[in-house]
Amino acid sequence: MSTDGPVTLVEVARAAGVSKTTASDALRNSGRVSERTKELVTTTAARLGYSPNPSARSLRRANTGAIGLHLPEILTRSEYYMSFVFGVVERAADMNYDVTLITSRHVPAGGAFHRVDGVVLGDPLETDPVVRSLLESSVPAVTCERFTGDTAAAGVVLSEHGTMLEQLLDHLRAAGARRPALLASSPTTDWGTTLQQAFRAWCRRNGVPVLLREMAFGAPPDVVQDNVRALLDTDPRLDALVCAPDGSAMAALPVLREASREVGGDLLLAACVDSTPLRHSDPPITAIDLHPRAAGAACAQLLFDILAGNAPEGSVRTLEIGLNERASTGT
Repeated sequence: MSTDGPVTLVEVARAAGVSKTTASDALRNSGRVSERTKELVTTTAARLGYSPNPSARSLRRANTGAIGLHLPEILTRSEYYMSFVFGVVERAADMNYDVTLITSRHVPAGGAFHRVDGVVLGDPLETDPVVRSLLESSVPAVTCERFTGDTAAAGVVLSEHGTMLEQLLDHLRAAGARRPALLASSPTTDWGTTLQQAFRAWCRRNGVPVLLREMAFGAPPDVVQDNVRALLDTDPRLDALVCAPDGSAMAALPVLREASREVGGDLLLAACVDSTPLRHSDPPITAIDLHPRAAGAACAQLLFDILAGNAPEGSVRTLEIGLNERASTGT
C-alpha cells in the first residue's frame, strides 16, 4: 500500500479483492452489491484509513465545474492533439465546465483529486506514470483508445484502426503496390499495437513480406528519416510506404526524393494520421482521417454521461474514422 499520501479507492479495492466500481458502490451504499461485500469493503476501508474525496462523494449532487485533460507531453505540438483539445474544450463549454490541463506536477500524492470531477486522457501511454496515477485516482477517467496496462478506465472511446489500415493497404494493392512497408509507432499505445498487428496480419493474408520499422512514440523527424532510409536499404523494391506517427509522412518526403523515388509513381505514400500539411503537400498525401476534434468531444461527452449517471463505468463507445485518398497513392 502507498505510504506517500492518502489511501485511494483503488488501494481499498485491491485489498478487498474487488473492482474499483464495486468498492465505490459499496462505500456509497449504491448499486447491486451484496451485504457481505459491503461489509468487507467498509471494514477494509476503515482498516486502511480511507477517507473519500468529498468531490467524488457528491458528484451527482454538486460539481467542481471542471474536468481534467492529460495528453502525451512529447506531442503537444501535434495538429491531431490540438484538434483533440479543442473538441474536449468545446464539449465542456457546452456543459458549462472548465478544462484543467493536468501534467506530472499536478498529480497529487495518493491520487486524491479535489479540483476536477473527472479526467480525459488522449492516447494513454503505458510508459507514462501520470496516466497510471490518473486511472487509479479517486475520479473517473475516460480514455481515447484503451490503456494497454493493467488498469481499466471508467470509459473508452474507440475507433476501428485495424480495419481502416487494412482498407488503406487494399487501396495500395489495387493501385499496384506489392511490397508495402509500415513505419510504425511503438506498442506503448493501443493504437500503435493495433496498427502493427493489423499490418502483419494483412501481409500474411496477401503473401507479402512484413517490412516494418518501429520507432519510439514521438520520435523526431531525423529519426523518422533514418528509419525511412533503412527501409529503402532493406528492400530496394519497396513500392509503398505507410507512415503511422503524426508528421512522419512529411518527414519522409525529402528522403524519398533523395532516393529518386517518385511519390505517386513508382512509390505510393500514405499516412495513418491526416493533417493540413498532407492535404497541401506536392503531391497531396493519402491519409486516414481520425476526426480528432470529434474524438475529443466524444471523450468529454462520455465522461459527463458517467458523472451524471447516464452511462455506467466501463462504457465503450465507437467513433467512425475515414480514408482520404489523394495523389500520393495514384488517386
